[in-house]
Amino acid sequence: MFVVTLTFSEQKARAGELMEGHKAWIQQGFDRGTFLMVGSLQPNRGGGILAHNVSREDLEAFVAEDPFVAGNVVVADILEITPARLDDRLGFLAA
Repeated sequence: MFVVTLTFSEQKARAGELMEGHKAWIQQGFDRGTFLMVGSLQPNRGGGILAHNVSREDLEAFVAEDPFVAGNVVVADILEITPARLDDRLGFLAA
């Protein structure tokens, strides 16, 4: 399981011109079954993603394809979490 943070850089002003591509990239993540949740980092710091069902290498390659990452609008950081204990509602993450 992974937590991906996309923290705005000094190029944040370019977000508008790359937004449609970024939204399409997010949809690809859901369509692939990789993304569980996407949301905003508060206050207005960027975005966060919960991802699973993917290798770190494949996730790194996919994150690099995000127009926000490629356009230096955000800096991506990928944190890998090995669950030690899960609520029953999250049991699918242990598979």
